[in-house]
Amino acid sequence: MKNLDNIQVPIKYSIKTTDKKTLEHWFYLMVLGRAWDDRAPNYLKQAIGWSYHAPFAGHDGIQLAIGQVFDKKTDHLFPYYRDMLTSISAGLTSDEVIANGISKDTDVAGGGRHMSNHFAKPEWNIHNVSSCTGNHTLHAVGTGRAMKRYNGKGVVISSQGESSVSEGYVYEAINGASNEQLPVIFVFQDNGYGISVPKKDQTANRKVANNFTGFKNLRIIHCNGKDVFDSMNAMEEAKSWALKNQKPVIVQANCVRIHSHSNSDRHDLYRDDVELNYVSEYDPLGKFRRLLLRYNRFTEEELQQIEEKVKQEVKIAHKKGITAPDPDPASIFDFVIGEAYKAEKYPDGTHTFDGPKKKLIEGLNETLKAEFRHNPDTFIWGQDVAHKEKGGIFNVTKGLQQEFGIERVFNAPIAEDYIMGTANGMSRYNKKIRIVVEGAEFADYFWPAMEQFVETTHEYWRSKGQFSPNITVRLASGGYIGGGLYHSQSTEGALTTFPGTRVVYPSFADDAAGLLRTSMRSEGMTLFLEPKALYNAPVAATPVPDDFEVPFGKARVRREGSDLSVFTYGNTTHMCLEAADMLGKENGVSIEVIDLRSLLPLDTDKIIESVKKTGKALVVHEDKVFSGFGAEIAAQITELAFEYLDGPVRRVGSTFTPVGFNRILEKAILPNTDKIKEAMKNILDY
Repeated sequence: MKNLDNIQVPIKYSIKTTDKKTLEHWFYLMVLGRAWDDRAPNYLKQAIGWSYHAPFAGHDGIQLAIGQVFDKKTDHLFPYYRDMLTSISAGLTSDEVIANGISKDTDVAGGGRHMSNHFAKPEWNIHNVSSCTGNHTLHAVGTGRAMKRYNGKGVVISSQGESSVSEGYVYEAINGASNEQLPVIFVFQDNGYGISVPKKDQTANRKVANNFTGFKNLRIIHCNGKDVFDSMNAMEEAKSWALKNQKPVIVQANCVRIHSHSNSDRHDLYRDDVELNYVSEYDPLGKFRRLLLRYNRFTEEELQQIEEKVKQEVKIAHKKGITAPDPDPASIFDFVIGEAYKAEKYPDGTHTFDGPKKKLIEGLNETLKAEFRHNPDTFIWGQDVAHKEKGGIFNVTKGLQQEFGIERVFNAPIAEDYIMGTANGMSRYNKKIRIVVEGAEFADYFWPAMEQFVETTHEYWRSKGQFSPNITVRLASGGYIGGGLYHSQSTEGALTTFPGTRVVYPSFADDAAGLLRTSMRSEGMTLFLEPKALYNAPVAATPVPDDFEVPFGKARVRREGSDLSVFTYGNTTHMCLEAADMLGKENGVSIEVIDLRSLLPLDTDKIIESVKKTGKALVVHEDKVFSGFGAEIAAQITELAFEYLDGPVRRVGSTFTPVGFNRILEKAILPNTDKIKEAMKNILDY
């Protein structure tokens, strides 16, 4: 018996008891992995590829074990960039390894779109993870949540180095898995270094896993990651316990790093000869080979035959890999974002309707409920979204949990990265799942989630279309509420700079409902910015049909005109309409007001069409003028319609300051009807 975290468990594997066929397979996998590990740097030297390689030598035992306990039919695996042997042990072939290493189009991880040494096979639930070290722990937790919701029969395995555990989102992931009691195994491959930073500079505990000893519902198992049998027993026990108890496990595997961190690192600059000799002596492959001979499980000749078999396999894979097709440059625009839902009943989303008016908040709330009824695989979570009669800070989600239950509508911790990261992970489990999250209680609080937001924007492209994060991220945006810092800032100027997401910003109740329905039915991620000052504003209320749909990338003409084109969205749409009406009555001018609604994609055709008609353009938004989203609109007008302009493109927005709390300061900073009216007069007089 062996003691694992003070619990006696039977030893299943040892040099004496493991059958010869299994030992032969393990030795073959370890020799194969090491052959590629040693060969990878040569491709860089020959300028063939593998420009990033993190050698795994010294991690052999735990990596073999992770791959061996992984079941592609039931489990999900999130390897990290050093997990070459893990991936080979889980089933990746030599052809697939070299295709990834030298970035060929045949790379099953993503066709050369991601860094070499980031092995994956989404078809087998071996997930494509990014270079942002440790952030896939959040994805693993989200997948574990889906596994539990859908009564899956497996576990989720997340693997990483010990230094990445210092990242805040790793703590969020383990806290969440513990709180939600999810079958996730977190493997820490501890080699003592984060590139050149020793573990003592990372954490006070000698064993990083012990930082989590106070977490409820969490099992911690320590093992020798250099030893095949200890690692196998630990991983078998971890999987068995996670399956039986439906709770998370940490497996801390003590390893050594025989080589440098990567091929861009020189470990001789921070490790002395004594240490380098020490880690070489503890080579797991060499130890395993000696054991096989010492206990007479194999002869020298038998082992040499296996090694020769590997040598020939690598040679054949090399020839195939070198001649495999490279990625096509023309393919760079493929798989930027998932396919949008086609709004067939209302193809341009510009219908007007009779009937009682509904507030913008009612349009959102009723559409959420309708879409939850439409698709039973829809989920929502966030801070304060589901507690008794409360439905978020602004009550947009009021009544959802009562109707659809805590399994589909639930609260999240105050951890924005966790909210976003688990949405990414949960959406991996099944393509039919649709997720809505309140990314933060106010849009200004979303910045802690930016790491996961950016990560999620390139998932579809990076995986070459194999995974689309089908997520709607709702954020209460903008000012005019006297909120001040973190409650009244505008963020779209920054958030629209990322390919791989859509960004919409409605001004009226009908558009809010229609865009939300389209967002929730589409593939890919949509950032849904809601002007919170308009939630209950009568000016934004409209009749809202139950089935209204608004397509992405279609602006809406709110006021026809011939003398000036005004492009706007959100709160300032109503100010522009008011200013246009005032000038029309005072001076008889005809001003066209176009509500963009969709910022990404942008209806450039409608913008240019309007400019050609009026010859003058004014861009108005709540965000700062300097580097605000209006700069992109102005640039496009200048580039595509310069010859039609009768004056410069002007912009109105906030001052280049934060939005202050005092109402006097807020009024001085934000645009208003008077400021917009004055800008209209100036450009009309040009």
